[in-house]
Amino acid sequence: MRIATWNVNSLKARLPRVEEWLADVQPDVLCMQETKLADDAFPALTFASLGYESAHHGQGQWNGVAILSRVGLAEVVPNFADGGPADPEARIITALCGGVRVSSVYVPNGRSLDHEHYQYKLRWMAQLRRHVAALSSPEDQVVVTGDFNIAPTDIDVHDPKKLIGATHVSDPERAELAALCDWGLVDLFRQHHVDDKLYSWWDYRAGDFHQGRGMRIDLVLGTKSVAERCTFSVVDRNARKGQSPSDHAPVIADLS
Repeated sequence: MRIATWNVNSLKARLPRVEEWLADVQPDVLCMQETKLADDAFPALTFASLGYESAHHGQGQWNGVAILSRVGLAEVVPNFADGGPADPEARIITALCGGVRVSSVYVPNGRSLDHEHYQYKLRWMAQLRRHVAALSSPEDQVVVTGDFNIAPTDIDVHDPKKLIGATHVSDPERAELAALCDWGLVDLFRQHHVDDKLYSWWDYRAGDFHQGRGMRIDLVLGTKSVAERCTFSVVDRNARKGQSPSDHAPVIADLS
């Protein structure tokens, strides 16, 4: 079972690339973020023609998350399911795919440490933890994946010194991510690349991709039973190349 996540940074702009990538890489489940589409504009029929069921939680020109699956798609939950307030933004969707409960998440950016959006980010991460716990236990097959807008450690950024005092690397947001993992989730990519400085996002400006100046903020987290099945994980840098790419590359995890 191949599970992948990809912040496509506008599905309308990137649909041909996504179709080509699906045909080439053949994931069983693809979680997308930043579709930037309303639900009625989501190209479900296009994906159906490629063999994928789909579920989308969108809001138009901003945010938007989706799950594509060719191994079943059931128990779809848009938004949070912890009984708390619904997120007014379309940032999370969950479904059961091939026996694995998969959440596609687009964590708020945070903007700056003194911005209200940063406090929203911290609250969002805390609610994500409650959401996961409300739907599953650590003994279940669970994957939480997507654009976390958090680099877990300094090895996940090109130059940590340049990011001191900035979002994505601050102690409080890293602590929220660690608390989510402490519930019972493993970073599937990092278990196969313990010391590798590999990234999933690069700024469009200044040739950052070609210069290797990036961050690993797109994560595939799985419970212990999923981690034990994970035989391979990679960042697909090839999908970041070529004409009009997303600024993110897909991250892939293969389960036996």
